[in-house]
Amino acid sequence: MIVDVQGKAAYAYTGGKPFDASLPTAVFIHGAEHDHSVWALQTRYFAHHGFGVLAVDLPGHCRSAGPALRTVTAMADWLAALLDAAGVQRAFVAGHSMGSLVALDFAGRYPERTTHLALLATALPMAVSDTLLEAALHREPEAIGMVNQWSHSTLAAKPSCPGPGFWLHGMNQRLMERVSAKGEANLFHTDFTACNTYADGLARAAQICCATRLVVGRRDAMTPPRAAKALADALLQAGAPVDTVTLDAGHALMTEQPDATLDALFSFARTPPRDAG
Repeated sequence: MIVDVQGKAAYAYTGGKPFDASLPTAVFIHGAEHDHSVWALQTRYFAHHGFGVLAVDLPGHCRSAGPALRTVTAMADWLAALLDAAGVQRAFVAGHSMGSLVALDFAGRYPERTTHLALLATALPMAVSDTLLEAALHREPEAIGMVNQWSHSTLAAKPSCPGPGFWLHGMNQRLMERVSAKGEANLFHTDFTACNTYADGLARAAQICCATRLVVGRRDAMTPPRAAKALADALLQAGAPVDTVTLDAGHALMTEQPDATLDALFSFARTPPRDAG
């Protein structure tokens, strides 16, 4: 569906059912140079099992109007404005990669609006190498190819997304190319720079009030499980319930292990929320 957010069109996929703000809401945030479709296999289940679903396209990504936002904090504020426009007070919030930073920042600064927080393929800091930043700025097709290769732990996950006839590498490559073609110049570099410069993660973790689940890929070459340790420690020190689910997958958790990712998210989202504050 399209909603007006601060005078601009914003798109959110609703899982194949009309969005109903009276239901518990589940929000899904994609990563760099991606869009809502990375969550297709999980969001449809949520939407058909008791949740209102909002899988967003961040500004400047496919169906949401630009310009792309240049900081994680700005993206989190945009998410709050989108929930206002959709008539949502509180939500389960899940984010993947760059989206996990947006989800973390949102939950830290808007604790009263977050019932549960799920961070997939996350890291603090989420540093991006100079080589990849330079490629994203000057040779975006090369950067897309590198990231696509590093995002998958196997050439073809079995049974592959989740059945025969799907090519995970090819699907993800074409998605990033499509986002690039529809977006503004240097979108990948804009996204990567937002990740690379985000320095508020530990401070936001200290403000988290809701239960948090980290979902990591054992074979993730981009945000390996060890990269989430500082975040997990900060969440524990904040006193909010936190646990970690480790899947046999790379960075592209939602397609390499769609059912296991769904199980990790849906079982968590259905637990009673912890009161903010």
